[in-house]
Amino acid sequence: MPARLHSPLRFAPAQVNVEKRADGATILRSPQPLGAYPRALGAWLEHWAGAAPLRTFLAERAGEAWRKVGYADALESVRCIGEALLERGLSATRPVAILSDNSVDHALLALGAMHAGIPVAPVSPAYSLMSKDHAKLKAIFGLLQPGLVFAQDAARFEPALAAVGAKATPIGELLGGKPGRRIDAAFAAIGPDTVAKILFTSGSTGAPKGVINTHRMLCSNQQSWAQLWPFLEQTPPVLCEWLPWNHTFGGNATFNMVLRNGGTLYVDGGKPAPGLVETTVRNLREVSPTMYFNVPRGFDLLLPFLESDPGLRRSFFRNLDAVFYAGAALPQNLWERLEALAVAENGGRLSMLSAWGSTETSPMAACVHYHIERAGVVGNPGPGTELKLVPSGGKLEVRVRGPNVTPGYWRRDDLTRDAFDAEGYYRIGDAMRFADASDPAAGIAFDGRVAEDFKLMSGTWVHVGAVRVKLIAACDPLVQDAVITGHDREEMGALVFVNPAAAKALGLDAAGVRAHLQAALQKLHSESTGSSTAPIRLLVLDEPPSIDANEITDKGYINQRAVLERRAALVDRLHAGGPGVVAL
Repeated sequence: MPARLHSPLRFAPAQVNVEKRADGATILRSPQPLGAYPRALGAWLEHWAGAAPLRTFLAERAGEAWRKVGYADALESVRCIGEALLERGLSATRPVAILSDNSVDHALLALGAMHAGIPVAPVSPAYSLMSKDHAKLKAIFGLLQPGLVFAQDAARFEPALAAVGAKATPIGELLGGKPGRRIDAAFAAIGPDTVAKILFTSGSTGAPKGVINTHRMLCSNQQSWAQLWPFLEQTPPVLCEWLPWNHTFGGNATFNMVLRNGGTLYVDGGKPAPGLVETTVRNLREVSPTMYFNVPRGFDLLLPFLESDPGLRRSFFRNLDAVFYAGAALPQNLWERLEALAVAENGGRLSMLSAWGSTETSPMAACVHYHIERAGVVGNPGPGTELKLVPSGGKLEVRVRGPNVTPGYWRRDDLTRDAFDAEGYYRIGDAMRFADASDPAAGIAFDGRVAEDFKLMSGTWVHVGAVRVKLIAACDPLVQDAVITGHDREEMGALVFVNPAAAKALGLDAAGVRAHLQAALQKLHSESTGSSTAPIRLLVLDEPPSIDANEITDKGYINQRAVLERRAALVDRLHAGGPGVVAL
């Protein structure tokens, strides 16, 4: 039997307290009380500027070398920026909007605003650069009403800036002065309920929503991580990643994890897309992370390079203690390929980790802090966080309460009221199941989005998340993503987006792709236990998902509902035909 992965890291014990209620709900809590945490995010920057002033905090590619900023220099820049923003009249109601990608300047500006008690709103660059009508950007600016706008490359963002009637402020204009009593007084006035960030999430339909992130949310969440993963305080983490800071995963979970624990963050200018993943590969040849965070699509694109390049593989695994995936379920075939590389390269010295949450939970609500054998488990609630499991449509809908949960949505009291139940639990919209029904401490596993599941004409529920993962794995590596169909129909189908790079690598023409998908579909059907467990027909989509139509996020996540609504005619076409691959 081949060697298995084993954990070199120290974790909190795998424990959970379970309360069964008479109304059928189940409450899950960590037995650990939440420890003390600072009143403001900037307290950690001040600490490390004194404790490790020369240690590199942030780094980014500058030609062949790296631009590096230490903790002491970062604090000085942050205080200068905060002073300048206050002088310009920015305040708790006049936030900073950042339009561009991750960068050292982006980080310093965001930290400077938060240090001064001014909310910062990093906005998806896709709304500026990939959108044709800038509709989402206009909606965000109408809601946000920013007092200052930053774009690293103003010329590149000029059409978007013009669309919202804004002008970008260069970072140099904010660094010229000297910090003084104004910034010191502003930082001293920050409390746990001060708004730190406004992160926009579009949801399934409608205009983007501004999720309020307070200093309490961000600081308590990092304290929770540290209690579940005590190894974070033993060795400062080194990360090299692309995860966008306009999303909670990169902007809150990993960025703040580096800041809290005095680590180093190398800003990766790559992306999980053909032609851009090569930048990530170049950076990982030079930087050996201690932890590596990514989304499943990122691992999918990175794995072929790791498998074929011994030098990259050595650099990647040299100091690596943990691989972490989140945002979507990691297909088991990707898990096994990562595991095989870790075993071959370092004898299996690696932990495979995951967590679960949302922008509204800043983000961690549950976390894996023990060894797991398969993808899908998202762990147990963190200290201070309560999960309520409510029976719903044959599943357990999960709701969240704790200091890490948002107080609501920016200037949308109506959305805030609808987001919470009578006990103050946030309705996140996900479903969970116990990984081991006989052992709650083994954690919970993601069981799909409650709103995405549907019934066939027979009345049988289709659990979309599980079907989607199974279909993508069966078609590996051809299907990049899939949208499951069949609501109120007799049988299930799927609209699929084919990965052209994978087809090319396999030497498949259109007929070959069709044959590959047909074989996968037949295998799935032969192994299925009923009409609700596997699709019987596929339709390959020629048009890629549209960000303007809200079909996809800039992290590559497919919005099932938006695709089904926009492509309703194709769904009808799919179900009008017989079983099999309907069209290419």
